[in-house]
Amino acid sequence: MKRAIAAFGVWLVAGAPHALVAAERIVVSPSGPHRSVAEAVRGAPAGSTIVIRAGTYREPPIVVDRPLTIAGEGRPRIEAIQAATLIKVVSDDVTIRGLVLGGIQPSHVDDRAAVRFERVHRCALEDTEIHAAPFAVVIAESSGCRVERNVIRGTGDSRSALGNAIHLWSARDVTVAGNDVSGHRDGLYFEFVQDARVEGNRSSGNARYGLHFMFSHHCAYRNNRLERNGAGVAVMYTHDVEMTGNTFADNRGPTAYGLLLKDISDSRLTGNHFTGNTVGLHMEGGGHLNVLDNQFSRNGWAIRLMANSPGNRFEGNVFQANSFDMSTNSRSTTAVVSGNYWDRYRGYDLNRDGKGDVAFRPVRLFSLLVTSQPPSVILMRSAFVDVLDATERALPVLTPGTLVDPAPLMAVSR
Repeated sequence: MKRAIAAFGVWLVAGAPHALVAAERIVVSPSGPHRSVAEAVRGAPAGSTIVIRAGTYREPPIVVDRPLTIAGEGRPRIEAIQAATLIKVVSDDVTIRGLVLGGIQPSHVDDRAAVRFERVHRCALEDTEIHAAPFAVVIAESSGCRVERNVIRGTGDSRSALGNAIHLWSARDVTVAGNDVSGHRDGLYFEFVQDARVEGNRSSGNARYGLHFMFSHHCAYRNNRLERNGAGVAVMYTHDVEMTGNTFADNRGPTAYGLLLKDISDSRLTGNHFTGNTVGLHMEGGGHLNVLDNQFSRNGWAIRLMANSPGNRFEGNVFQANSFDMSTNSRSTTAVVSGNYWDRYRGYDLNRDGKGDVAFRPVRLFSLLVTSQPPSVILMRSAFVDVLDATERALPVLTPGTLVDPAPLMAVSR
């Protein structure tokens, strides 16, 4: 029995999982025995908690190579003193929270970040502020990680080496939630990511895209606010995406989109708000998308649907105060458009079932003219355009004959 207990003790010290090793609490403070975060991390046993008290710490690159919790008390500030990534995590089961990070020098050669997680599992960055970092958070070749409730502010200076606020590459099963990011190249950037949950984030004032993802399948984007970004939001070369309850607002410019879908297939857009964008939703390539119960208001173009996007379904959407509700570059489309509310609809409902008795054609003739001759938009409010649209409604010849809502809603149902 004594021999068995002794053997268990050796196993516990030498080879037990980290969760079974007694955790140590190490306090770093400006006046305490531990005054350097980097030194505390190097000397901490696996499974320890490093508590960093209020103050400013000027630190060399910090490499976290064992399971640790690094927690700030009183919002301690850590400033980089070398031209490199500030905190690099290369161990599983690391949690960082409650810090203020800054001083990372920009580079046109290296992707320097405030925090970089590389080839790890089950790591987290929480409740942290990051200021003026080229890349704020990078997660590469990792899984099971969380980035939650962080505030990230870039310089917004397009002349400097702007990177992305939250950058995921070759990652799986990641949660990005409750973050507020601005002033970067892209706010949220995902490439080769699968099974991610992106919820409740705000991405605004970024030089290029508020959200940009490619080759990132089986992901869900819910209740995010993406506004006032240079080119809006672009998502490409992806299938099986859910976008629910998001707001795409005030993304304006000649190449700006509330949401650009390029070669996206078998995905769902439900309950989103597109407001104040040059183009609310642009769909090119891909297809078989369900666009349901969204609201489009005060956009230049609410929806641009290209001919190479087959088999899409638009139902239950609300179109209000848009310059153009829908436009396309083809007279033939396989899209199903039914049961939407159009504020330009002037039909009637004799049987009072809530649906118009006369079909509605959402593509204005003038929108086709503007598509082929953009300078003609200057005629938008002229009497000529009113006559043009009235003529096409009476004798529809040039607008797409298949892009028709046979049962337009008479009122907004929500």
